[in-house]
Amino acid sequence: MTNLFNLQGKVALVTGASSGLGVQFAKALAGQGADVVIAARRLEKLEAVKKEIEAMGVKCHAVKCDVTDTANVIAMVAEAEAVMGKIDILVNNAGVGDTAPATDMPEDMWNRVINTNLNSLFFVARECAKGMIKRGYGKIVNIGSIHSEVVMNNATWPVTAYAAAKGGVKMLTKGLASEWAKHGITVNAIGPAYFESEMTDAIFQSGGLDPVESMYCPMGRAGKPGELDGALIYFASDASSYTSGQLLLVDGGWTTL
Repeated sequence: MTNLFNLQGKVALVTGASSGLGVQFAKALAGQGADVVIAARRLEKLEAVKKEIEAMGVKCHAVKCDVTDTANVIAMVAEAEAVMGKIDILVNNAGVGDTAPATDMPEDMWNRVINTNLNSLFFVARECAKGMIKRGYGKIVNIGSIHSEVVMNNATWPVTAYAAAKGGVKMLTKGLASEWAKHGITVNAIGPAYFESEMTDAIFQSGGLDPVESMYCPMGRAGKPGELDGALIYFASDASSYTSGQLLLVDGGWTTL
């Protein structure tokens, strides 16, 4: 029987891959045989991740990139294709979690959240899709959030800007899926609940997440390392050949309430 989840011979680009979920995503893809290009602003952290991935027996290339700078994005994709020959899979993972009450939110914070969590996903996808369209194949996985669908009681955390961006990711995913389906490209999104990462570290360290999980999550806990891997590999592989424009929530039942 054909292994639909086998990624051998494929090349994946993962943004925001210097820490947290990006590292986990890159390792999950490598674990299925994909060669991986990892991108982020902190090249020294990327080099450490690169060594770990190469130890898994696949090729890995690190690229320094600020995804909010379109010139950087264009150069990143060009370098990835020059070194690896192609990009079959894009994991649009880079993001920030800045938050403040709407009435107190500075303009630069709003712009940072929207530019990083929404605008950059479009520009990275746009550049990767150019080569994918020529080759007639591509798998794009955008990283959304439970906040693509729901917000949170304002007494807990004000997530308006973050939710606006992640809600945009949901519709961006649908729009690109519709436009590029005829080119053999699927575009899907994963919507995680709270997972431990550099972005959520302050929340986890403060203990502030425990009562929130008890209130909002039927499983009563945060996500564990690796619990997003299945969703990622499904969307990145030929197992999802007839699935596009979907947001898969991996949330412990959070959005059932």
